[in-house]
Amino acid sequence: MSFKVALAQLNPTVGNLKGNLELVRQAALQAAAEGADLMVCPELIVSGYPPKDLLLREGFSTACDQAVEHLATQLPKSLGVVVGHPSSVDVPSGRVANAASLLAEGKVAGRTHKLLLPNYDVFDERRYFRPADSVQPLTFRGRRMGVHICEDAWWGHPATPYHDDSIHWPDPVAELAKQGVDVLVNLSASPFEREKPHRRLDLVRHHATKFSKPFVFVNQVGGNDDLVFDGNSFVLTANGERALQMSSFESALSVLDLDQLSAAAPIDDPNSTGELLDALVLGLRDYCRKSGFADCVLGLSGGIDSALACYIAAQAVGPRHVHGLAMPSRYSSQHSIDDARILAESIGVDFNIVPIDSVHQAYEGTSVIGADLTSQPAGLADQNLQARIRGAFVMTRSNRYGWLALATGNKSELAVGYCTLYGDMCGGFAVLSDLFKRDVYAISNYINDVREKREVIPVSSIQKAPSAELAPNQFDQDTLPPYPVLDAILEGLVEREESVATLSQRFPAETVRWVAVRLDRNEFKRRQLPPGIKLSSRAFGSGRRMPIAARFEFI
Repeated sequence: MSFKVALAQLNPTVGNLKGNLELVRQAALQAAAEGADLMVCPELIVSGYPPKDLLLREGFSTACDQAVEHLATQLPKSLGVVVGHPSSVDVPSGRVANAASLLAEGKVAGRTHKLLLPNYDVFDERRYFRPADSVQPLTFRGRRMGVHICEDAWWGHPATPYHDDSIHWPDPVAELAKQGVDVLVNLSASPFEREKPHRRLDLVRHHATKFSKPFVFVNQVGGNDDLVFDGNSFVLTANGERALQMSSFESALSVLDLDQLSAAAPIDDPNSTGELLDALVLGLRDYCRKSGFADCVLGLSGGIDSALACYIAAQAVGPRHVHGLAMPSRYSSQHSIDDARILAESIGVDFNIVPIDSVHQAYEGTSVIGADLTSQPAGLADQNLQARIRGAFVMTRSNRYGWLALATGNKSELAVGYCTLYGDMCGGFAVLSDLFKRDVYAISNYINDVREKREVIPVSSIQKAPSAELAPNQFDQDTLPPYPVLDAILEGLVEREESVATLSQRFPAETVRWVAVRLDRNEFKRRQLPPGIKLSSRAFGSGRRMPIAARFEFI
C-alpha cells in the first residue's frame, strides 16, 4: 500500500487571497506531479497569518470561504488538499472560526475548527475567533486523519495556559486519538523565537509516542510585520523519530509515503546564532517585499549595530539596494568614518559621507534655541539634536527615493532609553530591536567566522568601546552598566518578568534598581518605535503591553 503526503511549507501575504490561492495551486500541481495523494498547507494559508483586524471587516471571512470553494475547483483531481482559512460556515452569525478544510474532487469534502485559541504574548485569537465545541477526524481515501490547528497541539505545555490542572481544558490531540485516527496532522502558523523549533519537536514527539501515531507537522514560513515564521516542518514516525525534516526560513514542498515511514539519516540541527541571522534577513526581506519597498537606507556610524543592520539589509534586498550615510559630527573620530567606509566597501553598498556640523551650527545660531544649546555644549539637548539631524538626513533620502529607512538600535539600548526619539529611533523598521548587545556581537562574529569566512563586519567595529560620539570622549559604559551585566538583568526583567528583589540576589541591588527604573520610565519611547522582528519570548512590541502613565515602586 501507499499513501503519499506532501507538506507545503508556504509563505503567504496577509490579506492577499488571490496570491495565496496561487501559492497553494502551484504547490498542488507539483505535489500531484510527484504522486502525492494528499497535500497539507499551513494554518490560515488563504488569509495569511496573522490577519488581525482584517477579520473584523465586513465580508472578509465570507471572501475567504468563497476563495476556498473556488480553490477546490482549481486543484488536480488526483489530489486532496488541506488548507487553513477563516470561515463563517457553521458558526453563529457574526462569528468566525479558524478552520481547516479538506478539498477533494472539486469541492469542500470536510472541515474542522480550531479548539484552543491562544490569547497570550502576540496571540489575540479570542478577539476574533469562536472556538470549536469539539474535534472530529477527517476521512480521505479510507484514512482517518486527526487534523488539528496549531495551538491544539500545545495542550499541557508549560508555555501555555493549558497545563493548569485546576482548569479543565480539553486536549484536542487526545480527543482525536480516542476516536481512532491513522495519522495526526497539525496545520501551524507558529512564529519563530529562540529555541522554539526544538520545543515544537519535543512537543510533537510527545504526542506521537504517547498515542503511537505518525505525526505530520506543517508550519508557515516568512515574515509578516513583527513576526517571522521559520517553517521547519517535519514528519515523525509513531515512535517519535524524524522521518522528514524540512528546511528553515524558506518555502519548500516535500513528499513522503506514510505507509513506508522510517527514521531519516541523522539530521544536523542548525546553529542557534545562524538561526537568528536567518530570521532577521527573512523578516526584513519580507517586510520590504510585502510592503512594496525595493531599497533600504540607514546611517552608518562605524559602530557594530549599524554595521550588522547594514549586512542584514544587504542580504535581504541585495547590496545595490542598500544606501548608507556616514554623518560625522564635530565629535566624530576619523576611525569611525573609516570603519563605515570599510564596511560599505566590503559589503558593496552605496555609501556617502554627509557631515552634520554646518546644520548643527545653524541651530546654534538661532534665537532662543541657540542659547539653549550653547549654554550647555554637548549636553543632553545638544546630543539629541545631533541624533535628530542625522535622522532628518536619513528620512530626507527615504522620502526622496521611496527607500525604507532602518533604525539600528538594539534591545539593550531601547530598554533603558539610551536612544533618541526622532533621531536614531526614526525610520520604518527597527532591525535589531529584539537583539541584546551580546547578540549583536555574537552574530557579527558568526558572520565573519562562519557565514562569510572573511572580515565583513570590521574587527575594529567589534572590538572598540561602543560610543554614540555625541560629546567629547563619550562611551556607552560611562552611562550604562557593562553590557554583559545590563543584558543579564534585562533578560530577567523583560523575558522572565523577575522582580528587582530576585535579581538583586545575583547582581548589585543599586544596578538592578537603576535598570528597572529606566526600563519602566522609557516605555513612552518604545511605544513610538518602528516595528521590528520578534526573536525572543518577550519582545518590545505587540506582545508586551506595559502602561506608560504609571508608577510602580520597587520594594
